[in-house]
Amino acid sequence: MSAPVLETHNGFQDFLDQHLGREMLRFTTAGSVDDGKSTLIGRLLHDTQAVYDDQLASIRSSSLNRSTGPIDFSLLTDGLRAEREQGITIDVAYRYFSTAKRKFIIADTPGHEQYTRNMATGASTADLAIILIDAIAFEKLGSLLPQSRRHTFIASLLGIPHLVAAVNKMDLAGYSQQRFAAIEEQFRAFAAKLGRTDVQAIPISALAGDNVVDRSANMPWYHGPSLLEHLETVPVLDSRAAATPLRFPVQLVLRPNADFRGYAGQVASGTLKAGSEVLALPSRRQTRIRSIVTFDGNLDSATAPIAVAVELEDEIDLSRGEMLVSPDSLPHLSQRFSAKVVWLHEEPLRPGAQYLAKHTTRTVRATVTAIRHRIDIHALDEFPAASLALNEIGLVEFEANRPLFFDAYEQNRATGHLILIDPLTNATVGAAMIVEPIGKKEDASRALPVLLHLPARPELAREFVESLRSQGRTVVDLDDSHIAAIALPAAIRAAQMVNAIAVTALSELPASTLAEVNGFLGADQITVWTSLNDQSRGLADLIDDLGVEL
Repeated sequence: MSAPVLETHNGFQDFLDQHLGREMLRFTTAGSVDDGKSTLIGRLLHDTQAVYDDQLASIRSSSLNRSTGPIDFSLLTDGLRAEREQGITIDVAYRYFSTAKRKFIIADTPGHEQYTRNMATGASTADLAIILIDAIAFEKLGSLLPQSRRHTFIASLLGIPHLVAAVNKMDLAGYSQQRFAAIEEQFRAFAAKLGRTDVQAIPISALAGDNVVDRSANMPWYHGPSLLEHLETVPVLDSRAAATPLRFPVQLVLRPNADFRGYAGQVASGTLKAGSEVLALPSRRQTRIRSIVTFDGNLDSATAPIAVAVELEDEIDLSRGEMLVSPDSLPHLSQRFSAKVVWLHEEPLRPGAQYLAKHTTRTVRATVTAIRHRIDIHALDEFPAASLALNEIGLVEFEANRPLFFDAYEQNRATGHLILIDPLTNATVGAAMIVEPIGKKEDASRALPVLLHLPARPELAREFVESLRSQGRTVVDLDDSHIAAIALPAAIRAAQMVNAIAVTALSELPASTLAEVNGFLGADQITVWTSLNDQSRGLADLIDDLGVEL
């Protein structure tokens, strides 16, 4: 008797494909202490059937001595022992759930002021922020609580596009329409000062479940969506990321064999397309994309935030920390910039301090050159400051030891932010949102040459080097006796990496040196100044031809 033949069905695979293709929304909850953030998330998970039976049984047994009803929903997210003992959120808790329309990742962030840095961390990747507002606390104070204002400001600072004012504990407020209207009016007025107009106010009771998943019969005067309905329909940022200019920071160079050289990384913004032109920074070499490689096969295009490996048409020197960009829309190229900083460390930020700045895949040393002002998040006023203490926010100027390729944070979140790291302890001490470059704006498409060749003009080369050094510019004198001929390409590459100028007065550069240098420098980065065979043309003429400001 032959063995039975098992029939295969595509039902499960269809389910997986449908689930993987479903849109993802990342959102965070924030607000003051005891506003009910963890309870709201617990209720959301419970009512969308995202809680397993054994979890529910455990929560019921842990809630016997609590006064929140049969189930303490906050315990679904407050997992630390200290959180459960004190009834507060301390660390960021991430939870995942899905509905038939969308997938969700929730970041439940703490409300205490001392944990503001945790809130900033959890909200940094969110597409939407739910600001919980306690209707009872509002009645007692007569205004929004300070921490509610702080978290709204940070959400705005981080560029989170959508804000939801979830007015909680409406059951204790007697489901009062007047109370909700007063809170909504004040919140919208504060958000308008921050330039935020995409605000949705929803009256809820996290404990009773009113307007969390289903619309509540207890508030017939409210005609808007429930919280879940709003989460399922609000636009997601994917389309915005695709519309921004191409930015592809190189994370790793792949060289498995002599036939393949690929550059791996995550598309930070925009879209990579096979056959399209790209510009490599800082070399400014222009080339085309030969192929876009993934584990599952080659792609015709790749849109942020997918991770891929890129093969280029030309062999160019490109390494970690450098970037492929769209030739039609270039980022800023600068060592000096200003940024809004959320300070996350007990030791204050002060002018003169040096930190490691991690920006995309590039890490540089950055010095604090000035603190322009500190921001009062309650009145949104700006005050002079000699330092920034823990959880304070201010506008700070930096100077890096190597150039960064960046956009303003308001225009591109991916290339407009960086983190500050203590070089001794390796602790993350600050989060920065770049505002603009400082001083003369350097265009990534046009800059001073990396290699300046002044054939048989050693005195002119020496004058030029001394002039630039007297102005604090970094110059590499290739004619220095300590630099061997074989090391010339490495010295020129080092000059390129730190945004410096390499100068030589050799009568002729070795052919092997030029061949190697042409691999990582564009034609516009090499200047051979022959002075038109006129020895009378000197330093002033050279400076004028190069456009150097001294």
